[in-house]
Amino acid sequence: MAPNMPAPHHRIVVGLSGGVDSAVTAWLLKQQGHEVVGIFMKNWEDDDDSEYCSSNIDFVDAAAVADVIGIEIEHVNFAAEYKDRVFAEFLREYQAGRTPNPDVLCNAEIKFKAFLDHAMRLGAEKIATGHYARVRESSGRFELLKGLDPAKDQSYFLHRLSQAQLSRTLFPVGELSKTEVRRVAEDIGLPNAKKKDSTGICFIGERPFREFLNRYLSHTPGPIQDDRGRTLGQHVGLSFYTLGQRQGLGLGGIKDKGAPRGGGAHAPWFVARKELDTNTLRVVQGHEHPWLLYSALRFDNASWVAGASAPPGPCAAKARYRQSDASCTLAPGPIGSFDLAFDAPQWAVTPGQSAVLYDGEVCLGGGVIASATPQFVDG
Repeated sequence: MAPNMPAPHHRIVVGLSGGVDSAVTAWLLKQQGHEVVGIFMKNWEDDDDSEYCSSNIDFVDAAAVADVIGIEIEHVNFAAEYKDRVFAEFLREYQAGRTPNPDVLCNAEIKFKAFLDHAMRLGAEKIATGHYARVRESSGRFELLKGLDPAKDQSYFLHRLSQAQLSRTLFPVGELSKTEVRRVAEDIGLPNAKKKDSTGICFIGERPFREFLNRYLSHTPGPIQDDRGRTLGQHVGLSFYTLGQRQGLGLGGIKDKGAPRGGGAHAPWFVARKELDTNTLRVVQGHEHPWLLYSALRFDNASWVAGASAPPGPCAAKARYRQSDASCTLAPGPIGSFDLAFDAPQWAVTPGQSAVLYDGEVCLGGGVIASATPQFVDG
């Protein structure tokens, strides 16, 4: 039996999303003899009948899975909680020029708070989701571990979970690779075995991101300038761009014949800075341009899995999800903030995103990036 599984015959409520990961999660627990109940969470109601909202389709898929596995399923609406706890903060961060990570907040506030509370009211002893992560109990404390499939590990998005939340949570597919999960789903005839993984932010679906934000955020166009102050075009509003962004700049045909530091005249353009005081978007050419490299960051709004902050000193951290663990040094900062100094420069460190700390396979916690220190300070 996997190390984070409870003794048999517990009542476990599984968050069924309609995807293959949560479906296999429910089946694995049922096979181990547990009483399994499925919950489908509806977190977004705007545009519920539009081409971009897949919640109705997802519920049909979740219900079909529950039927095959032989478990009950309940449809629960958390849209009000989502709008108050997640979406409002999402908009505040974008309006302030930062780039938030709503999946992190959704996990902490909805999936492992509102959903957990609902499951406990149903008499559940544990909840389970299809996240690729693991929980390990050691001397009465609970550790959040990376999923065994390095390509699918989702501990980054779960770093705000507390001891109380982890003590009641199971991640069965965290012990498996994605390939194994697909194979299990096909072997047992799950109707969604080949369903593609969802992408993007849960409440936006597959719609164009800028089109969605345009409905909620005020914005003022302004100049797009390069690292030498030359105006190359006009942006549609700073909120619609993020550091490191390459697509959607409208600069594809513009070449810099001045041999920029990050690449040749035909190298792609990237967003490097958002200057709110002058409403200017600064772009640079070439992935390795010095303006895209950062030596340190400061994060606040910290949350630690163990309940207390990680000790100062050497550690590893991710400043974005699709990034390898980077060696760094943790130090306390002013007024409850923390500083990370990296051994090697990090690419496009973005305020609003999460800095997440690790000790090997153990996720220690992290916080929201408040600022970053460029490797080179100029222009």
